[in-house]
Amino acid sequence: MTQIDTDKARFNMIEQQIRPWDVLDQRVLDTVARVPREDFVPPAYRNLAFADFGIPLDHGQTMMPPRLEARLLQSLDPRPFELVLEVGTGSGYLTALLASLAKHVYSVEIDSDLLQAAAGHLSEHGIHNVTLEQGDGADGWDAHAPYDVIAVTGSVPQVPDGLRQNLRVGGRLFVVVGEPPVMAARLITRVTEAAFASQDLFETELAPLMHAAPPQRFVF
Repeated sequence: MTQIDTDKARFNMIEQQIRPWDVLDQRVLDTVARVPREDFVPPAYRNLAFADFGIPLDHGQTMMPPRLEARLLQSLDPRPFELVLEVGTGSGYLTALLASLAKHVYSVEIDSDLLQAAAGHLSEHGIHNVTLEQGDGADGWDAHAPYDVIAVTGSVPQVPDGLRQNLRVGGRLFVVVGEPPVMAARLITRVTEAAFASQDLFETELAPLMHAAPPQRFVF
């Protein structure tokens, strides 16, 4: 793409995909406009960086569609004084968006190749309020807990209790729950040490998080 084409594609992504999907928070829109999504996608998909679908990454992982990334940000509403846990670094693009809105992001990725590539992307764009760690965060990541915000970038059949327990009181967790074809984006807020509020926001579909716990099945 030329620079003019890139600017137009980014504008169209925001005005035709993101804003019509009820993303009206100006902080989110400004952040999406500012962080160059095209620099975080695999080179083979650079011309599709602003398309309305999940972009394939290496090792069978997938980058969220832009409108889902934006709804996640709006729902979590990270503030400049808050600490974020991201489960699944992927390309590092959502990491960059979260880091632009929050104080610090701890991002956990199970795949070393993806983690290394994401580190390069973030460094190239001068994003330094991020700590990248390799590991399996499917059932939480205690190392820096508690967190004000937790973003899970793959779907889970059921919400892992470890992630809920990683929230501080007042903290928010965004996760896509269910199995195809029935999935819902869910916002979970820790109300007290022992109580959580849960709200299903919208129906969607998202590639599964690696090593997510299987759903409980009734045995007859």
